[in-house]
Order: sequence, then structure tokens, then C-alpha cells
Amino acid sequence: MTNAQNEDRKIQGLSLRELPKVSLHDHLDGGVRPATILELADEAGIPTPAADARGLRRWFAEQSNAGSLTEYLKTFDLVTSVMQSERALTRIAREFVVDLAQDGVIYGEVRWAPEQHVDGGLSLAQAVDAVQRGIEEGEDEVDAAGGGIRVGQILSAMRHDNRAREVAEVAVAFRERGVVGFDIAGAEDGFPASQHRDAFDFLASEFFPVTVHAGEAAGLASIRSALIDGRALRLGHGVRLAEDLQIIEQEGDEVHVQFGDLARWVRDREIPLEMSPSSNVQTGAIARWGDEIADHPFDLLYQLGFSVTVNTDNRTMSGTTLTRELGLLVDAFGYDLDDLETFQFNAAAAAFLPVEEREELVEMIAEGFER
Repeated sequence: MTNAQNEDRKIQGLSLRELPKVSLHDHLDGGVRPATILELADEAGIPTPAADARGLRRWFAEQSNAGSLTEYLKTFDLVTSVMQSERALTRIAREFVVDLAQDGVIYGEVRWAPEQHVDGGLSLAQAVDAVQRGIEEGEDEVDAAGGGIRVGQILSAMRHDNRAREVAEVAVAFRERGVVGFDIAGAEDGFPASQHRDAFDFLASEFFPVTVHAGEAAGLASIRSALIDGRALRLGHGVRLAEDLQIIEQEGDEVHVQFGDLARWVRDREIPLEMSPSSNVQTGAIARWGDEIADHPFDLLYQLGFSVTVNTDNRTMSGTTLTRELGLLVDAFGYDLDDLETFQFNAAAAAFLPVEEREELVEMIAEGFER
């Protein structure tokens, strides 16, 4: 099934695109429109690997299917190079919000690493301000068109660098001005959360929400560090948590599984997993189980009662949308409308919002699925 067909998918008479959705794991620099990249690169005199948007999309697709997170991340060099001014950051954030709304997202959290956007002379705070302006402009544009969306920022620190405490302090300073959470991102293997314990101690002392990329390019030890050292309330991807599950026997659709202590803790505490099926295939995160969506342990985790959520990770690099990701899961595992609604309820419950606002999200999702 083509991307266009997936975007037009209906399930039980309802358009997948129009269903209300919550997006928790979506990178700003991973969702820049190819046409915008080309325009900003031309203005800055930055060479690009393609002359038009179609060619650039093709280049991203080829580079992103390398089968490793390290290779996948190399595609970001071009994108971050055009995101070094307030004007560029504001424009990209505005377009990002509009694109989310067109995907049926009613609440989103966009993560990005401000330390990667200061080469043009911006401070971390100025960069965050610029992105917030763009988010608010995008929200206003969606409202004016008769829609509705709310988007919060998650500030990421690069785990291979040493600015996590500084980024954490900026995140807390902006907690009433659009920033809802903190994250560490980048090359996971060899850079556990424990290396940034000072930042996480500070965030815990401020009661500031944390999600940590873990269980993608590294395994159970990375997830353990995210929970213990990072005090993570959610796990970014977390797909390799399935390595802590041992299938004892399988009879038809019934699977008997032995839980490891880590997997049982995450399941029983209902710690949300921010999984991104297409990205997990592209980066090799599911290599232990296969190389197609149908091999993804998403369904196993879902059937065992884990709090699974569906995300895009990087819309441009993976050539995807939340609508498309849901369609791929429907094709792979035969999910129905109730399953898709459960994924959105899980995401709404996991949002870095006050409980009253999470409850409102749940009501909006229920109403949208009943239409």
C-alpha cells in the first residue's frame, strides 16, 4: 500500500487521518518540510543533495534505511544547518504545528535540542523563544482554519555532550512558557543516562517531567539507567524492552511469556513506551526480531498490557505521518478502531499535562472516535 493510500485509509467507516490523535515523540528537526529545507539552504548558501523537494525526500528515504541509528542520525546534519536563526526556527515550528493538525493531531509534544541551534549566535533561551513563537503562530493558524491543536516543547540535551544541566535549567525556566518536559537524545549506545545524573537530579528536585531515549540503539541496561538515573516517566522508543521477555510456549494466538524484572516493572507501573514503528525498522531497533513492521514486538507488548503509544519520530526522514503509522499497524496486526483508540488513550494519559487537561484530552478522543 502506498503512502497516499495509507493517508486516505478508512477503518470501520472512519478516516484514519481525521481521527483525533496524540503525538508524544516527534522531533522538530526530523519534521521539516523538504521545500523549506531547500529554500533556507539556498538563502544561506548551503549545498543540498537534491535540487527539488521530491529528490530531497528520496535522499532522506535512502539515507534513513541504513539499518543503524548512527547512520540514520547523519541525515540531521543538513537540516540543523538551516535551523540557526530565530526566523528559521519560528517558521519551521509554525509549519510543524500546521502539519501536525493536518495529520489529525489535537495534542502534540515536539522535542528538539536547542544546543544544536546556536551556531548562528543565538543563546539557548533565544532559540527556545523562537520555537515557542512559531508554535503559537501555528496554533493560531490552525484555529483560524476551524481546527484546534495544542503543542508543548520537550527540550532535549545531546547525550554525547556535556550541556545537559544547562539545557535542564532552561527547560525549567520555560515551564510556564511552553516547555513541558526534558529528554536526552542522540547516539544512545555508550552514553547512558547515568552520565547526566546531575541534570536529572536537578530536574527531580524541580518536579519537572522527564522522558529518555532508551531501548532503541542500546538494550536493557540503557532502559534501566533511564529509569533509575533519569527518573524517566516515559521511555523514548523502549522497543528493546522486549528482550526482557521470554516466550515459553505459543499455542495459536495464545502466548505464554516469562517476564524479567525490568519488563515487569515497566508493565506494572504503566510506564509509557513511545514507539515509532517505521523508524524502529529503519534504525535496526527491531533487528533481533526481523526487519518489517510485522516483526515489530509492538503487538506482543500491547497484548501483554504494556502502555504502548504510536509515534512518528521523524516525519521527514521516515517519510511518514501518524496516520500512516496507524495504517501500517492495522495492516500488520489487524487492529480495529478500539485498538487505535486505546493507543490514543495511552498517549493522552502519558502527556506531560496536568491531570485535568489529560482528562479533557481523553474526552476529546472518545468523542472523535464515536463520530
